[in-house]
Amino acid sequence: MPQTEAQVAAVLVACHELGVPVVARGAGTGLSGGATPHRFGVILSLARFNRVIRVDPLNCLAVVECGVRNLSISEAAAPFGLYYAPDPSSQIACTIGGNIAENSGGVHCLKYGLTLHNVLKLRGFTASGELIEFGSEALDSPGLDLLSIVVGSEGMLAVITEVTVKLIPKPPVARCLLASFADLEAAGNAVAAVIAAGIIPAGLELMDRRMTAAVESFVHAGYDLNAAAILLCESDGTCDEVEEEIGHMGAVLKSCGATRLSVSQDEAERLRFWSGRKNAFPASGRISPDYMCMDSTIPRKRMAEMLRAIEAMELKYDLRCANVFHAGDGNLHPLILFDANDPDQLRRCELFGAEILEASVHLGGTISGEHGVGLEKLNSMCVQFSPLERQQMIAVKRAFDPKEILNPGKVIPTLHRCAEYGKMTVHRGLLPFAELPRF
Repeated sequence: MPQTEAQVAAVLVACHELGVPVVARGAGTGLSGGATPHRFGVILSLARFNRVIRVDPLNCLAVVECGVRNLSISEAAAPFGLYYAPDPSSQIACTIGGNIAENSGGVHCLKYGLTLHNVLKLRGFTASGELIEFGSEALDSPGLDLLSIVVGSEGMLAVITEVTVKLIPKPPVARCLLASFADLEAAGNAVAAVIAAGIIPAGLELMDRRMTAAVESFVHAGYDLNAAAILLCESDGTCDEVEEEIGHMGAVLKSCGATRLSVSQDEAERLRFWSGRKNAFPASGRISPDYMCMDSTIPRKRMAEMLRAIEAMELKYDLRCANVFHAGDGNLHPLILFDANDPDQLRRCELFGAEILEASVHLGGTISGEHGVGLEKLNSMCVQFSPLERQQMIAVKRAFDPKEILNPGKVIPTLHRCAEYGKMTVHRGLLPFAELPRF
């Protein structure tokens, strides 16, 4: 548990010389097992790097240590009328270092971008303990854009200790429109229709009936329990901008079959609407002993297809699934409900999750949106990426970390695994993903 950069460097130098694996770890809220300790390695906890170093309101940025909580950045910037836009549901606890590792998003990433789009500069250490910086406080920096390759690299390329983030002015007004739909497919189509109409909401989320029922009894957000699905659509900006956009969105949603529209009348009601979405994961514990949260992305226009596919998978695997999506950018978070005490349910749950990821790829999407690959999705990497693509990823890893001591065995399948999967043609349907061997 180092407290200084010198201590971090000393640990890395020693581990590099001895060939000992190092897993950097922050708050540990990750859902893909990216920060799971290595059984022969060192856990490098960065929890003590928790200082907000400075807030610069003139340049709209903040410099913070990697262990600062996501929400703490906005709290520090609030006196200047600024805030940090990416807001994962775990923002009350997750650290900015973990957000960097996973390229986290949140309910407002549709308009304001993921972590990558809101970070200016990173400071940290290579696997050998050498100080290194990526990006700059300026709008651009010389050389290759290595900042973009480090954000989302899940602790495999460097250990980040300091982060410079963009801050944006807090909008004068924000209102949330709550739309109900009698049909799940209609709600999915409405998402694509809103974006096609030229509207980019601050947030656009979808929740199905099973999820809203769990949430409503937990936080009493005011959701329509008779709806097959609801959409949460937020608009922010000046009073006139918000009024016009809410009206435009309402008209589009009605044309798509919305059965009920409710607009927040004050800030308290807006926060109440969002409290349901923010508490979707913990609320699921009220309706199932366990759940597996998936994380994939698809093109928005194929949302309805994906929802139909998940319904078919529920019947196939005889398990329930509660859906909550970052619908605006096609990021899915299906929660498969099961009982881990039943080995057969656990087996079916894992197959269910793997098929969701494979279906996402077939629909033109990806196996991860913001939770990362970690240990959970190693097999699915072989569904999405060819052997050559995976070898190129490994080459990047070795360029930064020749001894491969940083978070080994995560995110990118090993060469052995690549070779085994390279013999199979998953995309052509010759071998169903559910039948692929586990290593």
